[in-house]
Amino acid sequence: MHDAHELNRRSYDAIAADWEDARTSLSDAEARLLDGLLDGLPTGARVLDLGCGTGRPMAEAVAARGLQVTGIDQSAAMLARSRARLPGHDWRLARLEDFEPDGPYAAALAWDSLFHVPREAHAGILRRVRAALAPGAGFMLTVGGSAHPAFTDTMFGHEFFYDSHPPETACALLEAEGFAVVLHEFLNRPTEGRDKGRVAIVARVA
Repeated sequence: MHDAHELNRRSYDAIAADWEDARTSLSDAEARLLDGLLDGLPTGARVLDLGCGTGRPMAEAVAARGLQVTGIDQSAAMLARSRARLPGHDWRLARLEDFEPDGPYAAALAWDSLFHVPREAHAGILRRVRAALAPGAGFMLTVGGSAHPAFTDTMFGHEFFYDSHPPETACALLEAEGFAVVLHEFLNRPTEGRDKGRVAIVARVA
């Protein structure tokens, strides 16, 4: 297996422009879940976005509510686009395992990012998120939708690493780190082909 971080960093650097052009708006499900996460937060509240990419569409939607984004990503090319799009926010080059949990944050996202990290690191990342969040804060993330070994796949002609616990294990890890799982739902179900499925989870600091 390739070094997951280096493979994904190089590949996301290479596809930053293609990704930005392709990923421009929230799906209906994403908009609904994000609304539930952010409703009631005061203007200027800090939101942590782990794996923020180009800042579109998640960070862009957070910022449009008058909230302050701290975005973490290991791709310098993706972060450059975040900084250009949303210059009044805080963009940091770091791996998800290495970000400093300098809270308190009112909410956190790890949207389509955790499954790019080897699963043995997931509990530690969740622990860092928990340490960064204010009491009662919400956390919205995606995980793979089925049990499977780590694998690689291609996007825009470049190879990426993927790994994920199945949803029930991810929920148990969240609960072990002090979160209460509010909901989890399939965004797309696994198929007999290459799609391993994708599940959204919303949790709150217990």
